[in-house]
Amino acid sequence: MFKKFLLVYSVIFLITAFNSELFGIPAFARKYSMSCQTCHSPIPRLKDYGDEFAKNGFVLADKDAPRYFQETGDVELSLIRDLPLALRLEGYATFKHKSNEDKLEFGSPRILKVLSGGALAKDLAYYFYFYLDEKGEIAGLEDAYLMFNNFFNTGLDIYLGQFQVSDPLFKRELRLTIEDYQIYKRKIGNSSMNLSYDRGLMLNYELPTNTDISLELLNGTGLIQATNDDFDRDKYLNLFGRISQELAKPLRIGGLVYYGKENLTLPSDTLLNTVKMLGGDFTLSLGDKFQINYQYVFREDSKPDIGFDRIKTNGSFVELIYTPQGDESKWYAAGLFNYINSDYNLADYKAFALNIGYLLRRNFRLVSEFSFDLLKKSNQISLGFVSGF
Repeated sequence: MFKKFLLVYSVIFLITAFNSELFGIPAFARKYSMSCQTCHSPIPRLKDYGDEFAKNGFVLADKDAPRYFQETGDVELSLIRDLPLALRLEGYATFKHKSNEDKLEFGSPRILKVLSGGALAKDLAYYFYFYLDEKGEIAGLEDAYLMFNNFFNTGLDIYLGQFQVSDPLFKRELRLTIEDYQIYKRKIGNSSMNLSYDRGLMLNYELPTNTDISLELLNGTGLIQATNDDFDRDKYLNLFGRISQELAKPLRIGGLVYYGKENLTLPSDTLLNTVKMLGGDFTLSLGDKFQINYQYVFREDSKPDIGFDRIKTNGSFVELIYTPQGDESKWYAAGLFNYINSDYNLADYKAFALNIGYLLRRNFRLVSEFSFDLLKKSNQISLGFVSGF
């Protein structure tokens, strides 16, 4: 059955790869009447220009957006004429091979989310997205923040709200593979802390030496629902810091530190868990065709569960991205290898994925991905699409 699926998969992919009668323009492209290619290659991966656009509060420094604000006669009022909205829709057919069974399933939609963002006034912007469907259920808000750009002309950018702790590192939402950056998501024992979503305050500053500095003050509880109007389950706030430096145009290196405490209330006991993380990363870009991203994180939990003391975890991933014609490429390939080794065995993980895709349109991408879990000895092949409109 596995060989038959490979044959059907190949035929479908080759046939659909040459059908390009699909249209759609995301919100920011609509705002400036420009191609998605200006900022992405391929969607949703950001180019340098797109990254600068995001850091600038979703405003292009070299281009105005005519009639973006409604004229009201009040110079102190900035009222967006048309609320910017966009959708991201993706789905897959997946063949899963495990030791005791093979199965083919349809997972479409896998993701359907509504996105909105833009400038509210000079140097003030917002961004959020809402999952209408994620793996068959309503997931709710994830990213949702206000951004104060170039705060009082200091060069400091301030984010307030919900965001991913790892955003100054590698943004999970912009990856090309279905396989995730696992070390960012991993929680140890009963701990609520990881490098994924949290609520808090983020400060970003760029020095003239091309040095980026990020500092975050966080609840450390993820996106839990408030209880009695409390969004944090304990009195502790956690700290995350990252510094990165461009050594030469193709190479950037960085380091991170995380420190936090949490009260863990279990049926039989209450534990105080202290979490420390240290890590390093680099990005090497060989022209606009080949990029290597690497992340390493060391984590230590003092007491994440009953019977577990001083749990040490080492995690990393390496990502390779190939676009044979730079940002003009219709085809691309991306590989991702995840590795996690922990004293808490349930956190162990080792897997790789190869993703090959084709752009039918700038905002519609065909996706094929093969992934293999080296610990569970299982693999899967997915065929689907990612779209934004």
